Amino acid sequence: MSTHLHTALALAARGVPPLPLRAGKVPFGNCPACAKNACGGRQNMKTPGPCHCPAPCHAWAAATTDPTVINSPQWATAWRQAAAVGYHPGGAGLTVVDLDNTAAVAWARTTLPATRTVRTTRGEHWLYQGAMPSSNAVRPCVDIKSIAQYARWLGPGTGRMAVLPAAVRALLVKEDATPAPGEVVSSLPSRATWGRSVATGCRHTERYVRTGLERGLALVRARTESGAGSQAFGVARFLAAQHTACPGPCGLAAIGEEIVTAAVLVGVPETYARRAVANGLETAAEHAA
Repeated sequence: MSTHLHTALALAARGVPPLPLRAGKVPFGNCPACAKNACGGRQNMKTPGPCHCPAPCHAWAAATTDPTVINSPQWATAWRQAAAVGYHPGGAGLTVVDLDNTAAVAWARTTLPATRTVRTTRGEHWLYQGAMPSSNAVRPCVDIKSIAQYARWLGPGTGRMAVLPAAVRALLVKEDATPAPGEVVSSLPSRATWGRSVATGCRHTERYVRTGLERGLALVRARTESGAGSQAFGVARFLAAQHTACPGPCGLAAIGEEIVTAAVLVGVPETYARRAVANGLETAAEHAA
């Protein structure tokens, strides 16, 4: 049994779905029947398809914890040629913050909660409990690897693994979303604003809520160059936290819509704005629980 195959089986036994990687830290290419995704892809890929290929095709989507598949004849050739072992973090309920140089590591140490770390060739992997969408280049030399992504296995690392924090989720909001001069931003239809009609269970006065909301919206609108998405996340999280002791409902959806609108008007794509605000509202609720 090769070292890589032994490692893969050990990972699978711990609930971490492995896959073989060839030279260059990349997955093996698809077999002829799956070339150019002719088979339609695997069931759990972004575009669902009928593929049940027994070979390790479709990169991260082939990762599995089934020892029969990992040790099968169809995977044997890949293991004999493998240069490394990869794994699907999202499939194990994990998120990897891939820090690709010393500057990125230094940023993480001053910004993110401490967690289990794994040394890499050029930097570190920070592992958190919890899965989220993956995204490359969320900031210089920082990638998020979780759902629909693979990472190279470099050992278990050191330190106690922390729960996936809001600060990592917020990294998916694009900071460089301000449009070029003259570019038309997304146009949102007019939506209902916050009021007693949607906040029948709020314990705060309307003046209190509107004052806080307007201050938050002003912070978002001031981010005309960059950072409006992250600011929207922070405002949503702060405002939602003020209502955790209310019997509810407090009309947080209406508050969220106003924050989204403010972010879009300074150039944040609506998709990112909605994601940032939803994550902010959700994070406040999680902390309250």
